[in-house]
Amino acid sequence: MGEETIRVAIVHDWLVTIAGAEKVLIELLRLFPDADLFALVDFLDQKDRKKIFGKKAKTTFIQHLPFARRAFRNYLPLFPKAIESLDLRGYDLIISSSWAFAKGVKKEPHQKHICYCHTPIRYAWDLREEYLGHLSPIKRPVVDRVLESIRKWDRQRSNSIDRFIANSSCVKDRIARIYDQEAVVVHPPVDTQKFTLCRQKEEYYLTLSRLVPYKKTALIVEAFNQMPNRRLKVVGVGEEYERIKNMAKENVEVLGYKEDDEVVELMRKAKGFVYAALEDFGIVMAEALACGTPVIAYGVCGARDIVTPKSGIVFKRQDPKSIQLAIERFESQRFDHEKIRESALQFSQKNFLQKIDKIVHETL
Repeated sequence: MGEETIRVAIVHDWLVTIAGAEKVLIELLRLFPDADLFALVDFLDQKDRKKIFGKKAKTTFIQHLPFARRAFRNYLPLFPKAIESLDLRGYDLIISSSWAFAKGVKKEPHQKHICYCHTPIRYAWDLREEYLGHLSPIKRPVVDRVLESIRKWDRQRSNSIDRFIANSSCVKDRIARIYDQEAVVVHPPVDTQKFTLCRQKEEYYLTLSRLVPYKKTALIVEAFNQMPNRRLKVVGVGEEYERIKNMAKENVEVLGYKEDDEVVELMRKAKGFVYAALEDFGIVMAEALACGTPVIAYGVCGARDIVTPKSGIVFKRQDPKSIQLAIERFESQRFDHEKIRESALQFSQKNFLQKIDKIVHETL
């Protein structure tokens, strides 16, 4: 795409860490290196900022509100107004990378807006009841009214989007159901040059994620606690770190934070990668496959696009017993590491960039 002819704005929800959605953002910035970056807030540290090529986002008034650095999410009711306040009038093409509010930016009639949708806003739509269930009886009706307002706003703003891209077939279905819009699926990019094949596996299983409740890492640890002859390594930090470390038995090693190169080596040498979260896509599972490492995963939503009978095992319930049974099935099978690696190449950065570039050309 010749950027000398068009001005591009890339809008991300917020920049506080580098996770799965930010890996998509990195590739969008690689495709459009001269694009301007926008976000509700930008609190990336310098190490993570290097990963987005040193770019700093133009932000909203949320950035400057009291305690925003550590508690910007408390300003949730203001997010629609904030994202609409971004001035994008000078751009020909807007690309939003959105799992929340970025898709709600305003545009002029001559502009085109492509939304790479990681999911419709989870806590306003599919996870609304679960989200409200954690609140006190006093807070619940107030927050419910806020979420109702956000749902109306979200649906209305979706009408101004020229092209939806979904990160998985599961999210494509949600976009059709919630926004009544058609989406094309382009899976998130895997760095298949960094995550490389290893044929010689060691006798341990690996799980890797932020240690927060919805990732269900504690269920995996509980399952392996009951399988003393199976070794598990746990990589990640988060609010459940101390709990998981304290519950882990001798065969479970809780490693905490690891640098990228250490993560790659652990992934390459693992006998199997275990994952129990319900993910919209779940790029970490595809990264494991790129190492020739088979995956044992909760077989819902994103995992359906990633894990096949030739590349791993899926289980149908998020509980320790289901994970144990899946490990037993896994142990009884043999996997071809080269073919597992080949199955991951469909998610390569090159394929991602080609597909996005094609969609941009078609839209313009």
